[in-house]
Amino acid sequence: MSDKKILLLWLIAAAVVLAADQASKLVVLAYFQHGEQMPLTGFFNLTLVYNTGASFGLLADMGGWQRWLFTLLALGICLWILVMLWKQPQRRLQNTAFSLILGGALGNVTDRLAHGAVVDFLDFHLASWHWPAFNLADSGITAGAVLLVLASFLEQREAKT
Repeated sequence: MSDKKILLLWLIAAAVVLAADQASKLVVLAYFQHGEQMPLTGFFNLTLVYNTGASFGLLADMGGWQRWLFTLLALGICLWILVMLWKQPQRRLQNTAFSLILGGALGNVTDRLAHGAVVDFLDFHLASWHWPAFNLADSGITAGAVLLVLASFLEQREAKT
């Protein structure tokens, strides 16, 4: 398969993550009001919240400038990922990670531009302790980051043998 076709597959993978993220958020936005919860299990709720900050709400109360900082930062990372995908389309594990991160980052950028904040709704908890709510885009970014670490580890291991 040509490098261009492989690159297209990586971009389609990112688009699938973006589409799943945005579709799930549209459903939640259609049925929930801000702060509304729907318990599904003893440890998991659907809860609509808006995150104006970064991960875990970091910098959420900073007056609004962070929206543009995080948007520009995410777009810069997306551009870098596109360059990496273009230069090395054959690296499967690394590019799977990049596709997950790209789709997730674009999902959260879409939220920041459309809503002024990221739409989060997955709420895991144990007793009264709640993990900060997150979304499918965040899941893609996290899974991609884990795969990048694994790819780096495997690459170093292969270089030693």
